[in-house]
Amino acid sequence: MSRKRENYEKSFLFRLKRWMDGEVDLLENGMETVPLPKRRRYQEVEEKLSSKSEKSASGRGELSSDREELLSGGKKRFSADAEEKALRIYRRIYQVMSVVLCLSIIFVLLWTIAYLPVFGNAGNPDNNEVSARYIEKGLQETGAVNIVTGMILDYRAFDTFGESCVLFIGSCCVMVLLKIEKGSKSKKNQERLAKSQDRLYEPKNDVILQKCACVLVPVILLFGIYIVLNGHLSPGGGFSGGAVIGSGLILYLNAFGFEKTERLFTEKTYRRITVSALTFYCLAKSYSFFTGANHLESGIPLGAPGDIISSGLILPLNICVGLVVACTMYAFYALFRKGGM
Repeated sequence: MSRKRENYEKSFLFRLKRWMDGEVDLLENGMETVPLPKRRRYQEVEEKLSSKSEKSASGRGELSSDREELLSGGKKRFSADAEEKALRIYRRIYQVMSVVLCLSIIFVLLWTIAYLPVFGNAGNPDNNEVSARYIEKGLQETGAVNIVTGMILDYRAFDTFGESCVLFIGSCCVMVLLKIEKGSKSKKNQERLAKSQDRLYEPKNDVILQKCACVLVPVILLFGIYIVLNGHLSPGGGFSGGAVIGSGLILYLNAFGFEKTERLFTEKTYRRITVSALTFYCLAKSYSFFTGANHLESGIPLGAPGDIISSGLILPLNICVGLVVACTMYAFYALFRKGGM
């Protein structure tokens, strides 16, 4: 029977049950027991009392004081047991409520989808004068051959500005959570800094990777720049081109390490590029929307459709979006890899 009990206590189901009851912490203490169960604590107090009584049979006064001391300690432990029980109840309620909330959201979404109109129906809400305006007068009003780019960077440019700000805020949040302060003297921070040293877990001077990177990185960067600059003429734009440029920077980083990459891209460079791009985007479209809302001439030429320098502000806005996306991709990788840029 004891052998079966030992095997059961070593099994995964037993450990999972203890974690569900709040007796162990899988994240901080591995599988170490946090508190002893209440029954074991009673046994512990009784064992101490019996041992004290055997050793000091002649000294009744000392035994009574020890008994009082042990009983007072037992009361404190029993109060801790009550707190632990309340905490386990709270965790169980939290788990149940989280599941109920997720199921409720899924039910509401499925209920909403059931009432959506049939795809392709002429009476659908998306078949209105707005989409017709984009298609019929998009080239005339924006100067962009690519209708999608003209829509997201002219008619709905502030939506795209919000998406770019979301990328910037996301990288800032990751920086706050993962950035290692080099000047900090705390032991935990020093250990993280030691583990994040350049190329600690990477192959050093990998000739094959470096030679491939010498050939591929310039091609990748040029292709990304091409996608950004031709976003108003063909499929592409700032988001896709910025992702390509960011992947080129990450490949260069993996091949040559942080020491060489930091010669051309540092945290200061990241801050300057992203803040400048977002500021220019906001000011340029604020001016464009202000003049358009008041029926004023903006003075920004649209150029000849099909030329690289055309479509008014769409080309510089595409460049701004591409810079933000490229910097954000590199920042995410560098922060998760090293804890800094």
